[in-house]
Amino acid sequence: MNHILDAITAPDSTREDFANLAIPESYRAVTVHKDEADMFAGLPSNEKDPRKSLHLDDVPVPELGPGEALVAVMASSVNYNSVWTSIFEPVSTFSFLERYGRLSDLSKRHDLPYHIIGSDLAGVVLRTGPGVNSWHPGDEVVAHCLSVELESSDGHNDTMLDPEQRIWGFETNFGGLAEIALVKSNQLMPKPDHLSWEEAAAPGLVNSTAYRQLVSRNGAGMKQGDNVLIWGASGGLGSYATQFALAGGANPICVVSSEDKAEICRKMGAEAIIDRKAEGYKFWKDEENQDPREWKRFGKRIRELTGGEDIDIVFEHPGRETFGASVYVTRKGGTITTCASTSGYLHQYDNRYLWMSLKRIIGSHFANYREAWEANRLIAKGKIHPTLSKTYSLEDTGQAAYDVHRNLHQGKVGVLALAPEEGMGVRDHEKRAKHLAAINRFRNV
Repeated sequence: MNHILDAITAPDSTREDFANLAIPESYRAVTVHKDEADMFAGLPSNEKDPRKSLHLDDVPVPELGPGEALVAVMASSVNYNSVWTSIFEPVSTFSFLERYGRLSDLSKRHDLPYHIIGSDLAGVVLRTGPGVNSWHPGDEVVAHCLSVELESSDGHNDTMLDPEQRIWGFETNFGGLAEIALVKSNQLMPKPDHLSWEEAAAPGLVNSTAYRQLVSRNGAGMKQGDNVLIWGASGGLGSYATQFALAGGANPICVVSSEDKAEICRKMGAEAIIDRKAEGYKFWKDEENQDPREWKRFGKRIRELTGGEDIDIVFEHPGRETFGASVYVTRKGGTITTCASTSGYLHQYDNRYLWMSLKRIIGSHFANYREAWEANRLIAKGKIHPTLSKTYSLEDTGQAAYDVHRNLHQGKVGVLALAPEEGMGVRDHEKRAKHLAAINRFRNV
């Protein structure tokens, strides 16, 4: 891999140089193994340790198909789907690979006894397959994680509705936590030139998810002046939702769980902040019963922060623990958008507060190519900034996933792949200097 790294770091490498690079027979990649899918059987989720299930293996370079690209990965990052893969929850991802493998002769490549994980990357195109015209060897890129076939009419208004829509590196193989990745060419987007490799790799999945959920017409369609309740406002998803709200003229009401996280929100420019731990909100009396009195206390606190107004949009992702409160505090005609259920998938809420007040619940899952492109464009323009707090080596990906699983992190954590150190890959130093404080605000906590 050294000859590839040399070409990437050389200031005068051309497209022809990259096109003529020899592709190695194998590369290092972070994997889970199919024969270990039951290794955590019987353990509660919080006792499942990604450091035991994630491996750094030498794997063969996959065959390049039509409409695809091989990318030299300089950096990647850890998302919650990498954690789910590593602890084999809610199901083993090998079931996804088996299903995909039955789709076509080409997709059989993905059904392997190992799964190369990771749904973010920043790197350089090495090879493109037949039918790829917009991207060339040597292009510096980031990748979003939507993989689609688009052979059904269902996906042609919104590619997220394609029946064969998958999340790359989670429901497909050959993901981004590796030295080389295989992607479809319509996953590629230009790397923001003022960011380092690890900074550019960090926003992808969460930034695009937050954009669709909050800004897009497929989500909440946020407008100026909206009061937006953001759960986990300093986290991987919430930190981008907070930035989108502020950049779009909305009023974020940021819910956090510590003073340190509250301070991050203040640094982003938010003023209305609720420290749910310090204020002692307990929305459940026990495992079976919620406490409506706590919903009302929460709603009263929100109105204190908004000048008496209720919530227009709730940015939901905790799920079971918070969903009843989210439905209650939303204004008449307001919207609850949900993209995850990190505290549990079985949501309970009082439907009277939904139907009688004409509220809407919208399911939102990742983003289509256009939404991902727009979200990345805002990063490139310096309107939205990475939330990278810490970077790990490829060898330490298990520890990175462990830290995310235990919520020991802030924002996003990055992983260096081919990049030998942090800070490489910046092309526009003048633009970077303008935004340096914002780029580093999660690092400086």
